Amino acid sequence: MKKLKKRTKVLIAALIAVMVIYTVIGNIIVSAALVPDFMRKLEAFERVTEQGYSEMVKTDDITENAALAREETKAFLEKSDGFKVKSTSDDGYELIAACFRQAEPEGKPWVILLHGYTGWKEEMYHYAAKYYEKGFNILCPDLRCQGESDGDFIGMGWTDRYDVLDWIGKITDSYPDAEIVLHGESMGASCAVMMSGMELPDNIKCVISDCAFTDSVSMFRKQLRDWFSIPDIGFIGSARLWLRIRGGYDLKDASAINEIKKSDTPTLFIQGDQDRIVPVSSAEELYESLNAEKDIMIVEGAGHAQSCYKDPDAYYGRVFGFIDRFLIYS
Repeated sequence: MKKLKKRTKVLIAALIAVMVIYTVIGNIIVSAALVPDFMRKLEAFERVTEQGYSEMVKTDDITENAALAREETKAFLEKSDGFKVKSTSDDGYELIAACFRQAEPEGKPWVILLHGYTGWKEEMYHYAAKYYEKGFNILCPDLRCQGESDGDFIGMGWTDRYDVLDWIGKITDSYPDAEIVLHGESMGASCAVMMSGMELPDNIKCVISDCAFTDSVSMFRKQLRDWFSIPDIGFIGSARLWLRIRGGYDLKDASAINEIKKSDTPTLFIQGDQDRIVPVSSAEELYESLNAEKDIMIVEGAGHAQSCYKDPDAYYGRVFGFIDRFLIYS
């Protein structure tokens, strides 16, 4: 009997130890993947950048077109009258965006360009150059906890939805009849798709979703494995619990595939068939799940967020061709 009691105590102690370990690791995972300051201490930003670069397709055409886009972006920034604007989120964070308006902005369409995970607004300026050339006014926000915007946790598009709604309100306060396009890349695309499941103002005419992931849990699990070399042996559950406690949202809720089923917003899905970060099946699943006007473009030979560099003419031809279907003053 004494031996049994001793074994029971040892087993209970072991279970408690395992629970503590899982709890601690789950908490660390949240910080390592969603808190930029902590990520910098772990040199996680460098790891993410290096891993992301290693998974890019490096063909001559992509390299040459990316270089050309940089030159076009430089020329756009020199001629456009860009300025920064601020917004305060519902939970008190100061958010920053760059705004580029036409010389006569009234009566011109708007695009809100949403960057990806661990990104910043400047990464979207090469898209901005193309939209500006087409006569659009442009808003490029730094999503919360990234770039110049405050925040405690990267929102994986989920908490960012409400921040983007505030940015939409900033536009419509000055231009009540503004027609607005949401164009996102990667996490920004998932944010736009998740937003389409909300009750949006009539100003939102369509979404351009470039390499959106279907759900944040799957993406989170992949990030742990690929970027942080942490296998998921139950740690995601612990991380979700800690994120609810610390960040106020459940990672499982951040699901583009669930939200798009509620959407009636026209959406164009774009994906490179060589994307090693977000599988091409993500675009296909999202496309099939949308019960609204839609189109899909799978770009052969393009990696993650490289479709616009693989064949810029085809990319922007498809993008603006889709948008023109829904704007009055395009």
